[in-house]
Amino acid sequence: MLKRLTVSNLAVVEKAEAEFCPGLNVITGETGAGKSVLMGALDLVLGGRADASVVRDGAKEAEVEAVFELGLERKVGGGETCVTVRRTVTAQGRSRAWIDDESVTVAELKELGAQLVDIHGPTANQRLAEEDFQRKALDAFGGVDLAARGRKEGAKSYAELFAWLAELRTQISDLKSSGGEDELDMLRFQVNELESAELTEDDETLSERHAAAAHAEEIVENANAVTEALGGDQSAAEILVALHPRFREMAKHLPAAEAWAAEAEDLTVRIQELSRTVADAASKLDVGEEDLEELDARLTLINRLLRKYEKGIGNQGSGVGGLLELLEAKKAKLDALEHCEERVAELEAKIAVADKAVRTAGAELTKKRRAAAEKLSKAVTAELKDLGFLQAKFFVALEPIEPEAHGMDRVVYMFEPNPGEAARPLAAIASSGEIARVMLALKTCTSQTSQTFQTSQTLVFDEIDANIGGEVGKIVGEKMRMVAKSHQVIAITHLPQSAVCGERHLVVSKAVAGGRTKTRISEVDGEDRVAEIARMLGGEKLTSVVKRHAEELLQLSR
Repeated sequence: MLKRLTVSNLAVVEKAEAEFCPGLNVITGETGAGKSVLMGALDLVLGGRADASVVRDGAKEAEVEAVFELGLERKVGGGETCVTVRRTVTAQGRSRAWIDDESVTVAELKELGAQLVDIHGPTANQRLAEEDFQRKALDAFGGVDLAARGRKEGAKSYAELFAWLAELRTQISDLKSSGGEDELDMLRFQVNELESAELTEDDETLSERHAAAAHAEEIVENANAVTEALGGDQSAAEILVALHPRFREMAKHLPAAEAWAAEAEDLTVRIQELSRTVADAASKLDVGEEDLEELDARLTLINRLLRKYEKGIGNQGSGVGGLLELLEAKKAKLDALEHCEERVAELEAKIAVADKAVRTAGAELTKKRRAAAEKLSKAVTAELKDLGFLQAKFFVALEPIEPEAHGMDRVVYMFEPNPGEAARPLAAIASSGEIARVMLALKTCTSQTSQTFQTSQTLVFDEIDANIGGEVGKIVGEKMRMVAKSHQVIAITHLPQSAVCGERHLVVSKAVAGGRTKTRISEVDGEDRVAEIARMLGGEKLTSVVKRHAEELLQLSR
């Protein structure tokens, strides 16, 4: 949810900050006070269009910062619960964006913004018009689950079946797009070349063994000197052995010497073992001229293969191990291509089975969606009547399509605003105000289902109650408050009947100081809130009747 929005030097706003709470936040104020600037600021910080005209006259740049508290499913790194997004626009029109102080592109900012906030207003892009959104909302309402399995033992879900079909189609496509005889000849040559090298895991240490063999004389000379110093006459081991009686004599009068004696005996054993290890390793370095040449030839061969198949090894591993894995991969591909016709026939048979299973499962999904579509159509239409669309009709159409990852239906929300007019896709005919109220109706319906429909945590309605009033305005406020039980809702409103439903009430006002207009945002409560509701009811000249009316509205709302 949106916790805080800070605006600097944007349009008429020099500096303003607003704090938001969970639930329903309402924003009111006189016409021209700057409420639209606030929405523009939110749109800007979420990746909206920016140009130099948004910068306050005389300022070098405009800046908007928004702090969001993430839901559990969006927590970063398992512990961070907030994300800060920031956007600046210079007086020359250059724009920059940050997420948690890390510079990002506007496209990245917009992608994150779509997950965090869904704005419905005169200029905002409404997600309700998106096909993916419409389908997911219907599935949530009707409990349609792509991952749900059938009741029979071993039954697979539609999602699993479609993934299986897609994999089979990829396999057969790869086979059919192979390079024919030329590719077969190349694979045969490569497999033969790698097999002829008779690579083994021992070849992994070939470079080390080659280096040791090439410097065998030097290594043996040094090894002899080490073993003599460790275990020969007057060696370290002999010196420690000679000291053992001394430790025993001291131990008669100094108990701590017993531990020293034990440590000296342990050191003696370890020195003797080290001497034998060095001597044994040196004895194995008796390498003749022919042996060195053989190692040299073997290392040259392997290095040549590593250079030649460097790109292929990059997908398998590294070194000789990578060559061995690459060999197995090429053998498997060669076998598949040599038996291409049989393999294609086998895959086609599996695809036919998988396609039938997908279509059967898809038909079940369609059946569930049709039932859900009928219920959702009636539910949203009923909600729309409460919201002032007395003659409008809403219904969900399902258009058959070939199987896709989400099923075999294209979901289209249809809207008939007036009797006698043909219903058309919502996105094609509805105004921004109509779409906002349809979204509110939809959210009211889906918020009552058992299955959670995860969309943006924050919903923003910009003057959703424009051109309505009275009882309808009251219902709009109540429905926004209902939706606010599962989402944070921010609503800009001119209707007192809607404003009284807010859990937090922010007022945008403006004043002239030093010859400049300044906008401020403040939270109102108690008598201040009564005064704002009264202003919305009767203008600046408040009477006792208007004030009592405002108090009654707030009391009834509570």
